[in-house]
Amino acid sequence: MKNANSPCSFLVDTHCHFDFDAFSSSFSSELEEAINRGIRKLIVPSVGVQNWRRVETLSEQYPGIIYHALGIHPYFLSSVDERILTEFQSAVDRRQNSCVAIGECGLDATVNIPLEKQQDILTAQFDIAIKSSLPVILHSRKTHSQIAGMVRKYPALSGGVVHAFTGSYQQAKVFVDLGLKIGVGGTITYPRANKTRQAISQLPLESLVLETDAPDMPVSGHQGMPNHPKYLQRILLSLTELRSEKATDVVKQLWINSHSLFQLPIDR
Repeated sequence: MKNANSPCSFLVDTHCHFDFDAFSSSFSSELEEAINRGIRKLIVPSVGVQNWRRVETLSEQYPGIIYHALGIHPYFLSSVDERILTEFQSAVDRRQNSCVAIGECGLDATVNIPLEKQQDILTAQFDIAIKSSLPVILHSRKTHSQIAGMVRKYPALSGGVVHAFTGSYQQAKVFVDLGLKIGVGGTITYPRANKTRQAISQLPLESLVLETDAPDMPVSGHQGMPNHPKYLQRILLSLTELRSEKATDVVKQLWINSHSLFQLPIDR
């Protein structure tokens, strides 16, 4: 483990589903392990009405460490109607300061939900994000061009991040030019992921944030196992190997990027 004063001891996992069952049986020890590996703050996005309250509760229990986002993931749109959207608006209106984004929301071409419905609900979430002056956490699977087109129509958005990015430099550059950050996850730890690794190596460092997407997206060498925020260090190592900047400068800029995007209090 890195020394507590090491620059690598100040990391933000900007996307971790720490409320999922994979962590529930021993949550305190799981969080302690993450902190011992240098994770100082985590953002836990919701996926729908079923866990809005759960992510809020985690933020209440661990203030200053766990933050959350409220959103509706494209996987869970089949039963979403005007009533749910009204409930969502109410949840955002009464949010606490620990709510730092709208998400996880987005589009997914692999789910059996009409893209038109996905776009309608994403539009509703964009409207709420603008009204609330919150950034968006975007899920995009085989829909980069569609999401870019939608973001382009909403210049009033308070920024956001394309989570778990796995595309090309050209695709990432479109998002960056629209004012979005790129979520860098476990994909870059796989040598065969040439397209994404090359993209991440060329993008402005100011456009990147780190994430694990735990318990999903395991890093190389841990396939088939639940991911964990403690592996953010492994993603960081791969990132520093891909970049020309000094490792300490990479860590410092990632810390700044995360805090700036989500308006987190800088306490270190």
